[in-house]
Amino acid sequence: MLGGPSGEREVSLQSGAAVAEALRSLGHRVAEIDPVDGEFRLPPDTDVVFLALHGTYGEDGTVQAKLDALGVPYTGCGEAVSRLAFDKVAAKRACERVGLATANDCVVDEPSARLPDGLELPLVLKPVSQGSSIGLEFVDSEAAWPSGLAKALEGGGPVLVEERIDGREVTVGVVGGQPLPVVEITPKRGAYDYANKYTAGATEYTCPALFDAEATRIIQTAGERALLAVGGGNCARVDFIVRPDGEPVLLEVNTLPGMTDTSLLPKAAAATGTGFAELCQWLVELALENPPLAATG
Repeated sequence: MLGGPSGEREVSLQSGAAVAEALRSLGHRVAEIDPVDGEFRLPPDTDVVFLALHGTYGEDGTVQAKLDALGVPYTGCGEAVSRLAFDKVAAKRACERVGLATANDCVVDEPSARLPDGLELPLVLKPVSQGSSIGLEFVDSEAAWPSGLAKALEGGGPVLVEERIDGREVTVGVVGGQPLPVVEITPKRGAYDYANKYTAGATEYTCPALFDAEATRIIQTAGERALLAVGGGNCARVDFIVRPDGEPVLLEVNTLPGMTDTSLLPKAAAATGTGFAELCQWLVELALENPPLAATG
């Protein structure tokens, strides 16, 4: 299932096309379903749905609930976990309750809101319920606050405002309960925004990231704990900023990681010798062995 009605449709089409090609190369019969209007009909002999959807509808529990009602297994996480993880505030609070470090924050939903008291510049603004860095804004001064807030609110819904953490940006995939090698993300210019995320060559990726064994273990363990904090699932990618003292500070939990040429989960899997097609097969097998509905009750 690819495409869909969200603002991340184009990325989803890329992910889905790559997954479909990979699964066909392994001999699977693959039907590509695009719920562009939020509706779909599965072939009657469907064994499993590989969710290559991103953003609203695909990642927020909506399509998961529909597939649960049909009794069809699917990749990723269940409806309740997907819904919780897609809400950046709810996911952050769940991770805080298990002791994971996060940035100081507040939530703003009015374009006329003043610069929040108690938060130190620079700030990072991101819509509470969007992905792929849509609506991501950086505010370095009080004068930049009004325009930054206005742009972030264009992403739809309230905005999570966080103090910007200095450190190294990393991500860790967790597949089938196993943490993958840590990927370090270094944009060549500016921040890891939508353009740098999806423009080939705009960002450098190091995998395995150049941390010592203990620091790597700490980051991977934090990734596992974050996924469990939101309810667990067959696959997720968890993003952090690692402070100079080695502490990983949570950014967010992604329950349907991208599967494009520049996506991070395939890069991490490749570092273990698992090719793209093998990764897709692994995700299919996990969905069949441990359906998300059963995993989340």
